[in-house]
Parts: sequence; C-alpha cells; structure tokens
Amino acid sequence: MTDAESASYPVDDLRTKVDWNDGGTVLAFLNEVAGGRRLLECLRERVDAGAGSVAVVAPQNQPIVGQIVDRDEVRAAALSRVEVTQAVLEEFGIDSLGAVMDPHSALALDDAVRAFAPREVLLSALYETRFGLTRKDLVEWAKARFEVPVVHVPVRVDDDAVRWDVVHTLVVGTQTIASPDLIERLKSRAAEKPHRYTIICPRSGDLEREQVVDRLARTLAELYRSEIDATGQPMSPEPFAAIQNGIEHYRIDEILISTFAGQRSRWLEEGLIDRVRAITDKPVEHFEASGEVVGTGTAQEEVAV
Repeated sequence: MTDAESASYPVDDLRTKVDWNDGGTVLAFLNEVAGGRRLLECLRERVDAGAGSVAVVAPQNQPIVGQIVDRDEVRAAALSRVEVTQAVLEEFGIDSLGAVMDPHSALALDDAVRAFAPREVLLSALYETRFGLTRKDLVEWAKARFEVPVVHVPVRVDDDAVRWDVVHTLVVGTQTIASPDLIERLKSRAAEKPHRYTIICPRSGDLEREQVVDRLARTLAELYRSEIDATGQPMSPEPFAAIQNGIEHYRIDEILISTFAGQRSRWLEEGLIDRVRAITDKPVEHFEASGEVVGTGTAQEEVAV
C-alpha cells in the first residue's frame, strides 16, 4: 500500500485484532461488489495468522452504486459477487465457503454471523452504506451488534477522489476479459501511471454466467499479483445501459471497451463505441484483443464481443 493510500485507509484499521492461534472462521461480507485487492490482503493476513476457514457471503440486494442488475436477477448477481471473490482467493491458495443471504443487508449479515460463527467479520462496503427507514449506518450498526470484531474494508467507488495521481478506468469486456492481450494492456497502463480499474462484464452472446465469473476472477488475480487495484462484476444489462450506469455512478477518467480482433462483433455492429462517445467527454478507447483467453487456450465464438 502506498503512502497516499495509507493516508486514506490507515493500515492499522485493517489489520486483524484476533489471536488466530487456535483457528476459527473469518467472514467476508460483500455488500456491493466482488472483493478487491484490499479485501484479499486482509484475508491473506488472517489465513497466514492461523485462521482455520474463510466464509464469503453476499446479500441478494440491488447494489447501491454502479453495479445494476435486472430485478429478477439479483440472486445471480449476488452469487457472482461471491463466486468471483472465491475464485480470486483460490488463485492465491485460499479455500473458502460461499453463500448468498437475505436481500436486506443487515438481516443477511446477522444470518451470516449466526450461520458461520466467525471470530472476525470483514465488512466490504461503501463508507456511506445505510439501511432501514431510519437509514442506519451499516458499519456502525454491525460493530455495536456483534461481539466479534468488525473491520470495515472500504470499497473503492468515489472514496479515492483525493488521489489525483490515479487514473480511474472503466473497463468493459466479457468474452475478451481474460485475454492475455487485454491483461497486458491494463498492466502496461498501470506501469506508466497508477491506475484503478472498474471492470464490468455485460451480457454477451451465449456465454454462461459461470464462464464470465471464471474469466473475471482470473483477470482480477493477475492484476492483484502486479499490485494493481481493481474491482469487477458480471452484469445483466446490455452493454450500453451498463456503461451509462457506470459513467453516472463512478468517478471515471477514461473508458476502455474490449472486443476480439478480426472477428465479427455485435457490440461494434450496434455502434457501441460511437454511442458511448456521444454521451461522455471522457476518452473512449477501443481495444482489440486476440482470440484466446487465460486458462482456456481455445478460439472464441464467431460472434465475439
């Protein structure tokens, strides 16, 4: 973590206060998006200290910011949050249990604590996450409710605005998202200047949700290995609607839209690049990736986006 980052996120606030010598479970509660690099670092510290198991849980809620999903697909979105995070953890040698809970964040967290009896709770949420008619603060409510320690692991949305040296890039891709070409492009950008990536994977052809989860997790893991911050989520809307929502809710300096090189693309046929450029003054880059993705080594479908 850099000095600038530690100024916004005190390292001591994220370190475990639990003696893990006799094992126990650490619970990661994903209220908004799949866990980012900060959550991964926290979990690795707990496992290295002796935590016996990791549980990853998400409520079946409509995320407050950015990651919109169709109303009838909130469970699938929550499951994707959990599975992406589990797959990233597996890339770093950490096994975990996963579950989706009640749509109400507080009830879901309460159920998760009862179900897994954790020694510590890592609450991955926005700073201003609130719930109920009285708009209670979720983090403060959790700290007051549970006897076990609750550590707030901030989710990067607009809380990095103080860091003007960081370029915030919205990356849009689905079938290409684990392409070595794209991953190398993201790494090279970050090597030139600090970047933070928000990766959204809209609907794309016949690609199954589980395939998108696997590809996104591989990409996030590769970025984390290079100490690059990124979060991501498979999304149910069509790409233009997903990008509109990202532009509205995230701090974005630029947009990168990825398709396969030399292949027919429905996104391009529908004029996605020009449509996005028409609604934003941010730079929009169209990146063409090769026809292979990490972990598959197979050519992609004829209609690839």
